[in-house]
Formats: sequence, C-alpha cells, structure tokens
Amino acid sequence: MTKLAFFAGAIALAPLSALAHDGMHVNDAYARSANPMTGAVFMELENHREVDCTLLSVASDAAERVELHTHLHEDGVMKMVHVEEGFPIPAGETRLLDRGGDHVMLLGLTRPLADGDVVRLTLDFGDCGSEEVEAVVDNQRMGGDHGEGHDHGHAHGKDDHSGH
Repeated sequence: MTKLAFFAGAIALAPLSALAHDGMHVNDAYARSANPMTGAVFMELENHREVDCTLLSVASDAAERVELHTHLHEDGVMKMVHVEEGFPIPAGETRLLDRGGDHVMLLGLTRPLADGDVVRLTLDFGDCGSEEVEAVVDNQRMGGDHGEGHDHGHAHGKDDHSGH
C-alpha cells in the first residue's frame, strides 16, 4: 500500500473515530455487596455531548429496587440519602460515582453478588438517552482508583457505531 493510499484511508475513517466518544460514556463500573440484601455500583460517567445530561434513574434485574444515593455530612454524622433529582453531568465533564459519595444502590438483591459476577444495568439519562452497562462484582475493591488502568464496565451508548 502506498503512503498516499494509507493517508487517504485514515482521513476517510477520521469521522468514525469522532463518533466513538459522542454521547454519554461509562467507565470502570463495578459492584460490591456488604450483605445478602443490598449492594452498590460505582463508575465514572463522561459526558461527551454538547449539552448537560442527568442520570435520572437506573434499572437492574439484580435488585427489587434501584436508587441513586449520596452521602451527606449532617450534625457530625455521615448519612446516606436517596437522590430523587438525579446526578447532573455538565457538557464535556465527568462525574464520579464512588464509595462515600454518589452511587447506585441495589436494594432487595434478587441473588447473592459473588466476586466475578456481572450486574447488568440500564442507565436512564432522559433526553440524553440510555446506556446498557455491565458492572463486575468486586467485593474486595476498596474504591477510589477509577481511571487508573481498570477497564471493566466499559460501555458505549445505543447510538455508538464505533464497533466497541
């Protein structure tokens, strides 16, 4: 193949690579379970859109109820609370769902969550669409290491045609 043909091919494919990161993107999704009835899911949400998006809700067959939760410090006590308004992710920014902060809570588990199991989730971003995500159960993980070489739970949006 000549150099000219190679560069022409690369230029022709360039618009496709731009689509690979157009929309909402989920990185490093993992789940933990402290007891047989509840679990939590953590991940990094990247908004590659030109508009603000909000994670409004999450659904999963792994639990009877799935809620968005955060931790608040009130009167010297750390409390976990249900977040009904969702988690906003401004255009071009990232939001971390991590232990001790924002997270997805699995209430009334339908099965035990053992290390290596996969929890399937549907994240609803309202007008920004939805994402299908698989979170690997890692009950030993201590958290706080998002973006440092971990690649589980990687997902693209329904409209992603990048071949991933």
